[in-house]
Amino acid sequence: MVEGPVTPATPVSAQNPENTPVDSAVRTIPLVGRLDAVNAPKFENRLRTETDGIEMLILDMKNLEYVSSAGLRVLLQAEKRMSERGGMKVINVSDDVMDVFRATGFTEILTIE
Repeated sequence: MVEGPVTPATPVSAQNPENTPVDSAVRTIPLVGRLDAVNAPKFENRLRTETDGIEMLILDMKNLEYVSSAGLRVLLQAEKRMSERGGMKVINVSDDVMDVFRATGFTEILTIE
């Protein structure tokens, strides 16, 4: 089991080695391991503090292996919060996580790329 659902959020500007212009109102957060009842509250707190002042949240799920109902609740709250500011999108969703999104109707709620 991977410790915690996310690595520390990194502003997009810190992920920009070419020094090209970036939008400071955008934040990308990679999710790693499992987003379940054990670590969903930690992720929820992190989202509350690390999304202040941003307009677009991108959740990179490339390394997310599993999402439970507790994780889905946090994603729903994040979607609602970010829709008031600009938006949220989910990228690089694994087949297993996508199956959960389809079964729960989250493909109709989230912007998935």
